Amino acid sequence: TADLCYVEEINKQRYCDPTKEKQWPCAPKKQYYGRGPLQLTWNYNYGLFGKENRLDTLKNPDLVSRNGVVAWRASLWFWMKNVRPVVKKGFGETIRAINGALECGGKNKPAVEARVKYYTEYCKRFRIPLGPNLRC
Repeated sequence: TADLCYVEEINKQRYCDPTKEKQWPCAPKKQYYGRGPLQLTWNYNYGLFGKENRLDTLKNPDLVSRNGVVAWRASLWFWMKNVRPVVKKGFGETIRAINGALECGGKNKPAVEARVKYYTEYCKRFRIPLGPNLRC
């Protein structure tokens, strides 16, 4: 999100996982790119979030970027479901929980290094220890 400056992903893609389409069908002409402060991505995340929050975000994914309350709810929902459980394992595991399929395992080393750099700078500013496992 570039320090919370963007509510929509810059490099927009469809992010429709065909293996999850039976349960979370992608709506025609809709894209499930990152939206919100902690950008929600993929049809299955939009589907699960919508189901648990009684919103049809599969048919209307733009709701996540156009409604500030929904945007923050989606971000907090994703954090609590996917990121919070791995926080104690180190920063690298939070990268894996958020963007692992696209960045971890050598898939996008520059992106991982940029995230580690931001994290390190914030830890220094707040005078908190870095913790273990900085990279995924």
